[in-house]
Amino acid sequence: MNESEKTQKLDQVKSTCEKCFDCELGSTRTKSVFSDGSPDALIMLIGEAPGQNEDETGIPFIGRAGKLLDELFKTQGLTREKDIYICNTVKCRPPNNRVPTETEKAQCRKYLDAQIEIIKPKIILLCGATALKSIIGSKLPISKIRGEWIGHPSKAKVMPIFHPSYLLRNPSLKEGSPKWLMTEDIKKIKQYYQTLCKD
Repeated sequence: MNESEKTQKLDQVKSTCEKCFDCELGSTRTKSVFSDGSPDALIMLIGEAPGQNEDETGIPFIGRAGKLLDELFKTQGLTREKDIYICNTVKCRPPNNRVPTETEKAQCRKYLDAQIEIIKPKIILLCGATALKSIIGSKLPISKIRGEWIGHPSKAKVMPIFHPSYLLRNPSLKEGSPKWLMTEDIKKIKQYYQTLCKD
């Protein structure tokens, strides 16, 4: 499937998503937040849920945390415009930025599954504990499993990474700090990404 065909299919799913009221988040959102980035990307990043900035713009990871994420990836020459397709486990903002419920995630899962099926990423990054639990079902703290490659039914290689909002609260770049570890994880992601680009 070429990029144009992927875009067309994603637009169809997005159109359905924008009209969705399958859970209570549909009635409290300003905008549904479907995705950003390249439909032809080899990397898919899955976050938790939209925040206020995302709810207002309809674009995921657009606030301070998203800008930090972009900066960290750019240090390794990776951008959402070319290399990364970004989405969330749920497409509507939970009130007061609370964690989405199991029911909300279940009702929204069809959109995420469709995105994975259409994009067919080679790398899936689970950004934060909610994404980790939603996709892998792991209850391990993300600090114990981040930076490790995990298998996935889609045949993509999966890596849990820290959510950038956590890094905003822990800005130190000292060796062993969360931000330093995130930088090391992105280096590992880039190394594997380069092998994919050679194939």
